[in-house]
Amino acid sequence: MEENLGLRERKKMATRMALHEAAVRLAAERGADNVTIDAIAEAAGVSRRTFTNYFANKEEVFYYRDAYRMRRLCDSIRRQPAADPWNVLTGTALDLLTEAFADTDTSWLVQRRELYHDPNHLAHQIAAYTAIERDLAAEIAGRFTGPDAELRARLLVAVFMTALRTSVQHWLDHPETSLPDTFREVAALVAPRLLSDPAVPAA
Repeated sequence: MEENLGLRERKKMATRMALHEAAVRLAAERGADNVTIDAIAEAAGVSRRTFTNYFANKEEVFYYRDAYRMRRLCDSIRRQPAADPWNVLTGTALDLLTEAFADTDTSWLVQRRELYHDPNHLAHQIAAYTAIERDLAAEIAGRFTGPDAELRARLLVAVFMTALRTSVQHWLDHPETSLPDTFREVAALVAPRLLSDPAVPAA
C-alpha cells in the first residue's frame, strides 16, 4: 500500500511512525503513565504542535502501528474476490502477520510487551479492536446471503478478532515462537465452519 502513496503522504507516515516508536520506547523505560506528549515529541525530534497535528492523545500514538496494520487488513479484505469469508479473513491476516513478523526487531518486541501488559491501557486496546471489528463485520456482511447475513458476519468477525488477539498476546509472551505459525494454529482450532455461507462452500 505504501508504494501507492505520494511523497507527502510517505513523509506523514514516517512522522507518525517516528512518534509511535518514540512513545513505545519511552513507555518501556518510564511506564506509559509517566510519558508526556512533550516528551514523545522531543524524543521524535518534532514539536508538540506537530504531535497534535497527527494524534489526538498519547494513547492513540502508542497503538498507531496496530491501527495502521488493521486498516491495511480492512483494505486488503475489501480487494479480495468472493470466497469463504473465514478463509478471506484468515488468509489476509496471515499475509500481514508474516510481513510484520519479518520486520520485528528484538528491542521493539520487549518495549511492546511492556505496553501490552500495562492494565491502564487495556481499555484503549479493547476500544481500538472494537472499532476495527465493526468495520470488518460491515465488509464481510456483503459476502453472506440471507436475512441473518449481518448477524453471522458480526459473529464470524468476533471469532476472528479473538483468534488474532490471542495469537499476538501469546507471541508477545513467547517471542521465541513464530507469530504467523501461532495464528495459523489458533485459526485452525476455532474455524467456525457452521458460520460459512451455504452459498459459498468452505475450503
